[in-house]
Amino acid sequence: IAQQENLLNINNKASLYLGTGWTSEPIAKENLITSKHLLTMTSGINDSSNLVITSKLTYMADAGTRWSYHNVFQKLMDVVASASNQTFETYFNSRLKNKIGMDGFWNNGIIFKIYHSNTRSMARFGLLALNKGKWENEQIINETFFNESISTSQSINPSYGYLWWLNGKANYMVPGGQTIYQGSLVPPAPADMYSAMGAEDQRIYVVPSKNMVVIRMGDASDPANPNFAISGFDTAVWQKINAVIN
Repeated sequence: IAQQENLLNINNKASLYLGTGWTSEPIAKENLITSKHLLTMTSGINDSSNLVITSKLTYMADAGTRWSYHNVFQKLMDVVASASNQTFETYFNSRLKNKIGMDGFWNNGIIFKIYHSNTRSMARFGLLALNKGKWENEQIINETFFNESISTSQSINPSYGYLWWLNGKANYMVPGGQTIYQGSLVPPAPADMYSAMGAEDQRIYVVPSKNMVVIRMGDASDPANPNFAISGFDTAVWQKINAVIN
C-alpha cells in the first residue's frame, strides 16, 4: 500500500528508509539489501539470533543468495513508518484495519512484533486476500502487486512469496534450516492455497479454487514441539477438511 502511494519502492535499498548503519554489515553489503529482500527472507543477514538489533544483524551472505526465515523482516515496519512519516500502527490502522473492520493491536516485543486479534478479524484479512486485495468496492491492495506476493518470489525457496507460504510447488524450505524438502508444502491441501503461517499453528489458509478461507487460532497443536510456520498440524487438519469438503 505504501508503494501504491509512491511513498517507497520495494526495490530500493532498505537503508534509504532505515538510514545507513541499520545493520552491522560492511556498508557495501548492507547496501545490497532491499525491502524486497526483507519481504522474501533473502537479506543474507546472519540468522543465529532472533534479536532485531543492529549488533545482531551481521553478514552471512550477499542479499538475494540465501533464503532463511528470520525476524529481520520486522524492519519492514520501520521502513513503512519512515516512508509514511508516522508510526507503523497509525498507518496500518488507517490504510487496512479500519477499512476492513478488523479488531486488534500490535505488540512490539523485544524479539517478536505480534498482532493481537481475534478469529473474525483474521477471517476478514483472509477474505481480503481471497479477493486479491479488494474489499467491497475498494481495491485496497493493488491486484498486480497482490498476485506478485502470492507467486514464487525467488528461486531458492519456490514455496515462498512476499510473507505468504505457497502450496503446490516442487519443493520447499522451513524456518530454522537450509534443507530443501521435495514435494508440496501441504500435500493434502489444494495446490493453489496460499497461507499465513504463524507461530504455534496460527493459520490463515486461502484457497481460491474452493472460494474458501480457513482460520485457526489457539495453542500449538503439539505444545511440546511448537513450530514456526510448517508443522505436522497442516497435513492433519487438511485431511480433516477434505473429509468434509470433498
